[in-house]
Amino acid sequence: MKLYLNEISSATSRVRIALALKNISVETLPVAILGENPENRGDDYLRVNPQGLVPALVTDNGTLITQSIAIIEYLDELQPHPPLLPQGLEQRALSRSVAIAIAAEIHALVPPRIARRLSSIPGMSAAGIADWNNHWTVEGLHAVNRLLESHRAGPFVGGEQPSLGDILLFPQAVNAERMGIDLAQWPALAAIHARLKTIPAFADNAPAPRK
Repeated sequence: MKLYLNEISSATSRVRIALALKNISVETLPVAILGENPENRGDDYLRVNPQGLVPALVTDNGTLITQSIAIIEYLDELQPHPPLLPQGLEQRALSRSVAIAIAAEIHALVPPRIARRLSSIPGMSAAGIADWNNHWTVEGLHAVNRLLESHRAGPFVGGEQPSLGDILLFPQAVNAERMGIDLAQWPALAAIHARLKTIPAFADNAPAPRK
C-alpha cells in the first residue's frame, strides 16, 4: 500500500497512528501542502486524489481511499486486531461521534487551504486568521469535552482502549496546545490526552510542528 501524506497534517497523523496501532507498514510518499503553489493542488497529485487532500491511501490492488476516517475504518476491517472501534454499541457510537465532531466541526475549518482562502480576503490579517483558528478550535473542543463528560465510561473516548475517537482527538489536542490553548480548561479531554501521550503509537505519530 502507498500512503500520500504530509507530516504537519493532523489528518495524516490520524492514519499514521492507526497504522502504528495495527503494526501495518506502507510506502509513504510526502506531498507538500504549504506555500503559494502547494504540491497537493497541482495536476500530478490531483490525478492521484481529485480532492487534492492528504492523506490518501492506494491499496495493494490500486484502489484509492480518501478521507482519514474512511482510511482508518478500511485498515480496521483489513486487519481487525486490535479493534479501533469499541465493542459496545453506545461506546462505538460515542467514539464515532467524537471523531466526526473533530473532523467536521473543527478540522474542516482550520486547515491550510482555509487559511489560504481567508488571506485572500481584503482586510484579513494574519492575526485575524489566527483568531479564526482559535475560535473554532476552542468552540469545538469545548463541545467535545462536554460530550465526554456526559457520556464517556472509561479512561479513553471509547472505554478501556483507545479507539477512533482518540485517534482523532490526539492530533487536534496537540495542535491546540501549539496554538497556546490551555487544555486544562477541559478536564475530561485533558485527561485522555495525557494518557494518549504515554502510548508510543500516538506520541511518535503526532503532527509535526509547522516551520
